[in-house]
Parts: sequence; structure tokens; C-alpha cells
Amino acid sequence: MQVDEILIEIDREIARLQQARDLLAGSTSKGVARRSAPAAPKPQTKKSGKRKLSAEGRRRISEALKRRWAERKKASARAAK
Repeated sequence: MQVDEILIEIDREIARLQQARDLLAGSTSKGVARRSAPAAPKPQTKKSGKRKLSAEGRRRISEALKRRWAERKKASARAAK
């Protein structure tokens, strides 16, 4: 990397950190003109409401749980003997 490229990357990082600081502090600084940093992708917001499970999905979970509890019941019966 060339020195100029390193300086540009450092300036971008400083600008990004300053924006984060301003957001956390609840203010926006408009004093010094800075090079604009590339826009970071917005975090995805959690969708409200419950997730929907299909009838097939509920059936598979139910069967898996029944097998699991049957195995535990067998194991505890063997341990009690």
C-alpha cells in the first residue's frame, strides 16, 4: 500500500468513528469539513410479530420430541433397575 492510500483509509476510519461518537453523544458536528466515508449498510431491523410455523414443521418437532422423551424414559428405566 502506498502512503497516500494508508492516509485515505485512516481519514475514512476517523470520519466513521467521529460519526459514531456524534450519534452516541446526540449531536452532529458541522464544524470541520471531512471526507465522506462510504455508507455503511443499515442493520436489519427485527420484524415484529410471531414467526409462523407450518403444520409439517410442528409435526416434525413433535415427533422429534416424542422420540427424545422416549429415549430418556428408557434410559431412566434402565438406571432404576
